[in-house]
Amino acid sequence: MTMAFADSGGKGRDEFLLDPIEMQALNVLPMPVMVIGEGNGVVYANTAAEDFFQSSAVVLKRQRIDDLLAFGSPVLALVEEVQRRGASVSEYRLDFGSPRLGIDRVVDVFASPLPSQPDTVVLMLQERTIAEKMDRQLTHRGAARSITALGAMLAHEIKNPLSGIRGAAQLLEATVPDEERILTQLICDETDRIVKLVERVELFGDERPTERDPVNVHDVLDHVKRLAQSGFARHIRFNEIYDPSLPPVLGNRDQLVQVLLNLMKNAAEAIGTHAIDGEITLTTAYRPGIRMQLPGSSGRIALPLEIGIRDNGPGVPSDLLPHLFDPFVTTKAQGSGLGLALVAKVIGDHGGIVECESVPRRTIFRILLPLHRLRAGQAV
Repeated sequence: MTMAFADSGGKGRDEFLLDPIEMQALNVLPMPVMVIGEGNGVVYANTAAEDFFQSSAVVLKRQRIDDLLAFGSPVLALVEEVQRRGASVSEYRLDFGSPRLGIDRVVDVFASPLPSQPDTVVLMLQERTIAEKMDRQLTHRGAARSITALGAMLAHEIKNPLSGIRGAAQLLEATVPDEERILTQLICDETDRIVKLVERVELFGDERPTERDPVNVHDVLDHVKRLAQSGFARHIRFNEIYDPSLPPVLGNRDQLVQVLLNLMKNAAEAIGTHAIDGEITLTTAYRPGIRMQLPGSSGRIALPLEIGIRDNGPGVPSDLLPHLFDPFVTTKAQGSGLGLALVAKVIGDHGGIVECESVPRRTIFRILLPLHRLRAGQAV
């Protein structure tokens, strides 16, 4: 698409104005698009760029591209090359570090000069992490399936002997002196603890179909928030940034409640009980254009419904982040490492994905789900 800029009669950045039709076309693109003008100043940013940089277009147009990127960013060299050569240049898998974002991202960058303004560059970004997260999520699903058989084995091979051990300890309790009953009670307590752990693993082996209906995710979030505020997160402030037009998701309400409760509990525990500025932000958004291809199928499913849970805790260690949804991986001293693996399984069973981004003071769990709509009398 060739873009012509109208002359507003002004100087500097203000002399570049998009035609209304061109502006509308760029705003519906799901990729961030920016126009870089004289002195590397930002003269235009579309809606996706506002989301990407977490700033309004008005704020972005007060900045230079150098201010938005890390010092020495390869994107800056790319812009300079386009200005020097007057030709389009594309680079793939560039590290896109931004002080504004507070997190490193990997992007494909497409840069092109405007024919009428050789020093003006149109910059389009395509974030690679979405596709990579989807690939990683399929790995998480495989890991969850791999312990399905483990769950069934544990249920049979461990729970039955444990019941015998507990029964024997109870019989002994009636015959030993009082001062030794603490030992039999210890046996009972420990066997109960192991049984609870096995039962959690056993959930992965439950392949029974579950009832699914159209679910309003805002109702679920409000319910889980009330549970959290009345218990483990009573000392934490909650913020809500919801898209009120979000359509329903086809899912099991009880399972979604359990998933979101698990994520909120993790966020509260990461913040800690003694934090005086603890904050959890709940977000929902409609993100068209995100699709995932199912393994073994040529079909692609859309995942436009986004649920986010963000906390300002210390963050997840970078070495654990790629494996966070694998079974038995945990950051907690007393954790079993099954909570997030179960979250990944439940969301996967709903046809969605869940991922995490984390830096100190900003950890975000994002759930992407298909929407519920009727076609020929059936939900799809």
